[in-house]
Amino acid sequence: QVQLVESGGGLVQAGGSLRLSCAASARIFSFNSIGWYRQAPGKQRELVAVISSSGSTRYVDSVKGRFTIARDSAENTVNLQLNSLKPEDTAVYYCNIAGAKITSWGLPRDYWGQGTQVTVSS
Repeated sequence: QVQLVESGGGLVQAGGSLRLSCAASARIFSFNSIGWYRQAPGKQRELVAVISSSGSTRYVDSVKGRFTIARDSAENTVNLQLNSLKPEDTAVYYCNIAGAKITSWGLPRDYWGQGTQVTVSS
């Protein structure tokens, strides 16, 4: 069993920056991808950024050039740097790991964190 814990959310003015971190409670043997999602009030959860096991990244158009996803293998974390924040970035941000295996013989599973609130004031 793996727990994902997000941190780094908070209240920031438009144009400001935050750094979100997603930490896993156990060492991951392998995974397909790790993504950051967000859900604003009254809206569906959307994928913001994802990094594959090979290191390739992908972003939703609305955050390209402003957000950066990166994996810190030494710290067993995946971070999301949020720059030039806009009020429309306000949401709860969730970390997800897809197809994670803790051991070579284990079955792959998806895991979600509990979310961290990001609020951007205008």
